[in-house]
Amino acid sequence: MRSVHSRACCNICNAHCVCRLLLSNIRANAGSTDPESRLRGWKIVTAQAPVDVIALGESMVTFLPARPGRLADVPSFDRGIGGAESNVACALAAAGHTARWVSRVGADGFGDHLVETIARYGVDTSAVGRDPHRPTGIYFRTADDRDTDTHEVVYYRAGSAASAMAPGSVDEEALAAGRILHLSGITPALSADCLALVRHLCTRRADRAPLVSFDINHRPGLWKGAAAGPEVLLDLARGADLVFVGEDEAAAAWGITGGPDAIRAALPEPGTLVVKQGSRGATVHRHGEDPVFQAALRVDVVAPVGAGDAFAAGFLSATLRGLPAAQRLRHGHLMAAAALTVPGDLAPPPARAHADRLAALDDAAWETLRLGPGWTERVPEDTEAEEEVRTP
Repeated sequence: MRSVHSRACCNICNAHCVCRLLLSNIRANAGSTDPESRLRGWKIVTAQAPVDVIALGESMVTFLPARPGRLADVPSFDRGIGGAESNVACALAAAGHTARWVSRVGADGFGDHLVETIARYGVDTSAVGRDPHRPTGIYFRTADDRDTDTHEVVYYRAGSAASAMAPGSVDEEALAAGRILHLSGITPALSADCLALVRHLCTRRADRAPLVSFDINHRPGLWKGAAAGPEVLLDLARGADLVFVGEDEAAAAWGITGGPDAIRAALPEPGTLVVKQGSRGATVHRHGEDPVFQAALRVDVVAPVGAGDAFAAGFLSATLRGLPAAQRLRHGHLMAAAALTVPGDLAPPPARAHADRLAALDDAAWETLRLGPGWTERVPEDTEAEEEVRTP
């Protein structure tokens, strides 16, 4: 994880990044018909510092129980942060990429905490708006897996500052100056204005600069029983360039139970479709290529929260580096394994050389890996130790 710099130091670092990125992206592929060609360079159209990834969405202050039990019985909570899109931005920044989080928070102490905490990961928060009339969202949850009957989560986000995001209310320059714009299906469920904003960002048009990444993140509770929710998510995903969806999500939202190929048939438009298949692994479909499957890793799970966001961050990191499809999936699995082996949503990622060594293993060695708590920090980046992980 990056250390906290002074504001003056951050300004110097940002200026250096701007110069470096301007020089490295002089030759943009603005006219290419291949959406992913935009990852090899982009046209600078605003005064905002260009970054690798821009993530737009609500982040909330999270209250995590000090011990297991019902919310009614837990006597105290530890404060954290939670938000699918900001989780991705933080993970990518910690992995060495430049990232920007675009959102709105209240002009309150919780808003201060969110902005300051996310900025400590090295994420640019300069485009986060402050709303003096609406609060920052918060939520409480139990320590149990969200897929179990004992899991409880209580949101206090109705009328939040982020739910008032709309076309024209966020910094358009900040959203355009990036290589990838990452969105999720949570944001359009927050309000009609948020839906209009995400529709605008997912609309295919000739001048759309960043590659649009969309994580379905189907949360039925957020749609408040709206029957159109699943259809809205499908329509938004069709406008994206890169889509993440779980097999379970596709079954719950759209009734699709035929696996990755059936999901691809329902979503032929995105250039890249990543289907997460739980503990089995994940499959990627890319235009003009055969589908690729990569098995998931064996992990000693500490907490299941944050794994989906971490997987997306790992896949996007490898995408930014131009790695092959199989490597992108493996980096997604490795980043997810980092999140699964810590108590909270965010985890220090493995050093890049460490992750590259593991991702390059042959299939037999990959399938015997077993990762436990602390695995990301066991081997320094410059060593060539035989194995950093335990095997069964």
